[in-house]
Amino acid sequence: MKHFLLALATGLLLALGWPTFGFPVLLFVAFIPLLYVANDIKEHKSLKYKGWRLFGLSYLSFFIWNYITTNWLQYADIFGACFAILVNSLLMASIILIYQAVAKRTSINKSLCFLITLWICFEKLHLGWEFSWPWLNLGNAFSEHPKWIQWYEYTGTFGGTLWIWLVNVILFKALLNFFKTSEQRILKRAAMQTTALICIPIAISIVRYYTYTPEDNTIEAVVLQPNIDPYSQKYNATNKQVGNLLQKLAEKSITAKTNLLVTPETVLAENYGVDLPSFNKSPEFFQAKAFIYNYPNLNYLLGLQFYDKHTNKADILPTSNQYNDHLWVDYFNSAALINSDKTPLIYHKSKLVVGVENFPYQSILKPLIGDAMLDLGGTVAMKTTQTERSAFILKNTNYKVAPVICYESVYGEFVTGYVRNGANILAIMTNDAWWGNTQGHKQHLSYARLRAIETRRSIARSANTGISAFISPKGELLQTLEYNKQGALKANIPVNTNTTFYVTAGDYIARISMFIALGLFLITFFRRARE
Repeated sequence: MKHFLLALATGLLLALGWPTFGFPVLLFVAFIPLLYVANDIKEHKSLKYKGWRLFGLSYLSFFIWNYITTNWLQYADIFGACFAILVNSLLMASIILIYQAVAKRTSINKSLCFLITLWICFEKLHLGWEFSWPWLNLGNAFSEHPKWIQWYEYTGTFGGTLWIWLVNVILFKALLNFFKTSEQRILKRAAMQTTALICIPIAISIVRYYTYTPEDNTIEAVVLQPNIDPYSQKYNATNKQVGNLLQKLAEKSITAKTNLLVTPETVLAENYGVDLPSFNKSPEFFQAKAFIYNYPNLNYLLGLQFYDKHTNKADILPTSNQYNDHLWVDYFNSAALINSDKTPLIYHKSKLVVGVENFPYQSILKPLIGDAMLDLGGTVAMKTTQTERSAFILKNTNYKVAPVICYESVYGEFVTGYVRNGANILAIMTNDAWWGNTQGHKQHLSYARLRAIETRRSIARSANTGISAFISPKGELLQTLEYNKQGALKANIPVNTNTTFYVTAGDYIARISMFIALGLFLITFFRRARE
């Protein structure tokens, strides 16, 4: 029962520390109960089924955390929610089992160092593999407290993950020593160490927050929030009708000085989208061109779905959707920048939602489960991507904008690719309506604040049903438009040209952790276990 309650405590502390309703200080002690359980099971030599016991208790902890913080996924798709929660909990519990295997064979310091670096490796894996789901990466937890983490411009979110684990490990070691010796000085020393470890980074961050000033340059930007229900309205309306709605909303806010107008993702998706090869001749393109004719400074960043048909087998890709023996279709979740130039600039989303926009590990899974894709109210099909991050040049300015589409905004190092390609502003185009008025859309907005700090770029965020926002390079919410409300926002946002250390170095903490974890693992298992 004691182990059960301790595992329960870890799960609840992790959940109660998570944005947007939680208080992240709880995360600095959240892992201690589970670490104590792991140590207690290891020390009880007569205990049976140690591995299964630890796995079950760890799974309980992580299931509670995953369920409380991401159960909103069920409003989009119940199967997808179950898969994400159950499998992510499984992966997290597996980390504790691997740590326990190492802890049996080496010192506590080495085993805890291995645990920290292994967890960071797991988070890095979640950013890169085909089942990518980095929503609960620990560094995301401080997104509602940007004053605490201005140093993310140097470390990215992995700095936050390392911060949380270091405090947990120091306190856990102190408690173990105290239980063995009953010496009060051990707890006092640990309290002083952890207080310094928590407060010094926050103090440095607060100083940086109040002393940081963006460059003097600004542009006038407008973001639209059409508030179209994706399940009942979006795919039943024509592109012309949606285009007219967007223009009606825009006309209330744009001026002759407006440089940038941003819409949500795939806002034009009638009949599976717009034919990509003939977009320059499409009604959608001419409608947009006619609108911006009266606004010569305007750059219209439009979210839409493209398709490209193939009848030649030589042209098909792994992501092509086959309709019959002679027809394959590529679908794209795309952004098009339209201005007074003749040719639009186009970017295709490259970080896709698992099970909705891509089928992970097709060669292995397709023979087992068939052509399974989750239906989020639209085109249920594989999407095709591009390899490079595009930064669009804004007409009549010297600046570039990054078309960051939906789920891409959760990936720190990925977003730095736009900035390395010259982006001075991040435009996030998203549709968070699938989850309803839950923590899902609130967390998604909150995580965008981390990208602003990491890159020191202003963010113009257009969300179909909300929450649309402007975010400063310090992660401040400058303006927001509440959920389930139709309208537009206008602001003069700072434009930066400088590059942060994190933009240059990327996830170096994760790469260093990979070498440390691998080294400790090899050292541990290629020598005789300690008696």
